[in-house]
Amino acid sequence: MKELMLGNKAIARGLYEAGCTLASSYPGTPSTEVTEEAAAYKEIYCEWAPNEKVALETAFGASLAGRRAFCAMKHVGLNVAADPLFTMSYTGVNGGLIVNVADDPGMHSSQNEQDSRHYAIAAKLPMLEPSNSEEALYFTKKAFEISENFDTPVLLKMCTRVSHSQSLVETGKRLELAPKAYVKNAAKYVMAPANAKKRHPFVEERTKKLAEFAETSDLNRLEMASATDSLNLGIITSSTCYQYAKEVFGNRASILKLGMVWPLPEKLIRDFATKVDRLVVIEELDPIIESLVKALGIKVEGKNLFPLVGEFSQSLIAEKLGKDYGITKGEGCKSIEDLPVRPPVMCSGCPHRGLFYTLSKQKCTVMGDIGCYTLGAVAPLNAMDTTECMGASISSTHGFNKANLGESEGRTVAVIGDSTFMHSGMTGLATIAYNQSNSTVIILDNSITGMTGHQQNPTTGYNLRGDPAGKIDLEALCKALGIKRVRVCDPYNLEETDKAVKEELAVKEPSVIISRRPCALLKYVKHNPPLRVNAEKCRSCKACMKLGCPSLSFKEGKAFVDKTQCVGCGVCEQLCKFSAFEKN
Repeated sequence: MKELMLGNKAIARGLYEAGCTLASSYPGTPSTEVTEEAAAYKEIYCEWAPNEKVALETAFGASLAGRRAFCAMKHVGLNVAADPLFTMSYTGVNGGLIVNVADDPGMHSSQNEQDSRHYAIAAKLPMLEPSNSEEALYFTKKAFEISENFDTPVLLKMCTRVSHSQSLVETGKRLELAPKAYVKNAAKYVMAPANAKKRHPFVEERTKKLAEFAETSDLNRLEMASATDSLNLGIITSSTCYQYAKEVFGNRASILKLGMVWPLPEKLIRDFATKVDRLVVIEELDPIIESLVKALGIKVEGKNLFPLVGEFSQSLIAEKLGKDYGITKGEGCKSIEDLPVRPPVMCSGCPHRGLFYTLSKQKCTVMGDIGCYTLGAVAPLNAMDTTECMGASISSTHGFNKANLGESEGRTVAVIGDSTFMHSGMTGLATIAYNQSNSTVIILDNSITGMTGHQQNPTTGYNLRGDPAGKIDLEALCKALGIKRVRVCDPYNLEETDKAVKEELAVKEPSVIISRRPCALLKYVKHNPPLRVNAEKCRSCKACMKLGCPSLSFKEGKAFVDKTQCVGCGVCEQLCKFSAFEKN
């Protein structure tokens, strides 16, 4: 049966058909939907882990038990999981193990651009890269075969465009597999130095065998130009760049389409190069394929034509390469620059808005973290100084205060979400408690993992499927980590929030404020009726506009509330000295 599927959903279907038993992941756009879709199959146990390292180690445990297992994350999540990943390259697997990493060229929802192919090279692991949903399903099934045949974890690389675009997929039946027996083998699985030294040669030999496999695998394919209309142009490419190249050149250019992007098929590349007059590598981000081709002594173009940054498109390829052949644009496409811009903003009724307004008013130095609350950095709040990576806000605040010999204490805070705190914030808070900097940490507890689309986490009391689960008490946890001062405030209550921040900054010891209010977009949250503005009372002072709420604007010189967006949170009402805001 054929079905239109997102790339992420196709991976989930591939997991099902391949007989996968366990999927453990941490949500991260653009990879999140894979595990959510996999949870629709009762045959696959699915869970959200506190972070990517834990998720990968959980999946490895399932593999060790002889079951096919899966772990998904975005590119920066692979940084977190890198520690176990590199050692798992040495140990190998028992049941098949896939590590799905989704890159984000163009940084649609990320703090950096990162090419995960470097991890495949550094960890000496095979990496497959689908270019559409059909390949996403097939490559997933193929990855399990490679994993078990070559005794290795397999990296399955996606990107935003493949993860979130749809194409037709042919579905099949599930492969029911008996679990492989677990046999105790310390020499294989206990990576003490004496054993690890013996496993390294295995990894090098495995890489040679994988390179030989790449030469003839159907994961890589050659598409020669039509004889009557050939440009004598050869393109080596993969993933979305393959789709863009086909749209621009059709059958006029010969293409070596790589589905296995590491290790690369050297003989296949050499042979292809002899068949064309001009050879070009089209790849997003870093020149990994191009560098290998050059190392083979083959004349090739690549980054002399195409940028090192950002997403590619049909228009870009037509502009940089197609113009040499009289092709001025990709068929039926507009460049991203042609699309209207929607400025990022926190939602109407976002519980973080009141807290950031308070921090901005008090002129605090704010060390930020990864989450939708990062939008506290944009105008008009401008209430965040740094954003680095998961958990960095707390550790950075500690270092900032220590380096300033206490001079910044009393005006510097860390902000971190509840899910991010569970991911990487606990160790930072432990170092504050242990090394005793007078630092204030604010946990923005909106009762969900908001930025990636409302996934549960260890503080919500529900698991991935929405069933009741263990719930971690944030207040008790912070106290157990050594913080004596822990208090809760409601960010919709500006007076209460202002008091909490002032008092905790004034004390001479570490403290935690939990700013608690559920995300306004959660289905179970009941909102108040929208407010309206009494134009006769409005003095056009624009105090309410300092919140940056998308429900508020100015029309005909007066404040105006868009009742289709307003959730009646009442924060703007508290800022108006003239009582212009009224309930409908």
